[in-house]
Amino acid sequence: MRRTLPVERALVVSVHDVAPATTTETRRWLADLDTFGVRGVLLAVPGPWRGSELADAPESAALLRDAAARGHEIALHGWTHTAQPGGGRTRRLSGAFAARGAGEFWALDEAAARDRIERGRASLAAAGLDVRGFVPPGYLASPGARQALAASGLHYWTSHLFIHDLTDGSRLFAPSVSHRPARVRDAGSSASDHRVLERSGELLIDNASRALPRPRVPLRLALHPDDLHRPGLREVTLRAIERALRCGARATTYSHLLAGLRQDATAKPAAAR
Repeated sequence: MRRTLPVERALVVSVHDVAPATTTETRRWLADLDTFGVRGVLLAVPGPWRGSELADAPESAALLRDAAARGHEIALHGWTHTAQPGGGRTRRLSGAFAARGAGEFWALDEAAARDRIERGRASLAAAGLDVRGFVPPGYLASPGARQALAASGLHYWTSHLFIHDLTDGSRLFAPSVSHRPARVRDAGSSASDHRVLERSGELLIDNASRALPRPRVPLRLALHPDDLHRPGLREVTLRAIERALRCGARATTYSHLLAGLRQDATAKPAAAR
């Protein structure tokens, strides 16, 4: 079931790959969002990734709790953020292209996906964090992963083009944009190659912020730790956020956006009576 927004402009800013290994970058993005008064969605990777996990990183857990207390939302972003074996050749190739080795849930069956979701939620709960949503790494979820999510008790998950409401099966068209072209790296590429890719990422964010948000179609901006390591990416992102807010966009989180839609859907039948 396709759902549409009321006539409003919505902006959802998410910070991906939030983990002990990216605490410095997460803190930087949070400071930027707080400057604008934007409450974002922090996509947490609580399992072993880049050498450590949340259970062994009290500083990272404290940062997330503090952010949640200020109104930012915490969502689960996989367990290890690393692609798992399985699936046919086409699925493996598409996952490698779309997620560059991070498509953790792209080839999992339902049992394996459920196990990783439960481990991630348990780790975040042990850190004192309430989690209602799931964003698979690379936005890739296999049929088994989608079945596991439907039975998980979570409220939503997101793909690249939609926000999926797990409470009623509806979905909201909401394309996500990021600096993905600027983060594609090749061992043999030159500094000029990187600059071309970086410029492509800048243009993508800039153009998206001009076209969206528009009534009924939210703008989703996806920020990554590595974006802070490339010249110009942070600046163009901040300009995009500022432009969206100046055009009347309301910054929100996934949970608040869906709660508003559910309330609107309930109010309409009552008004009709």
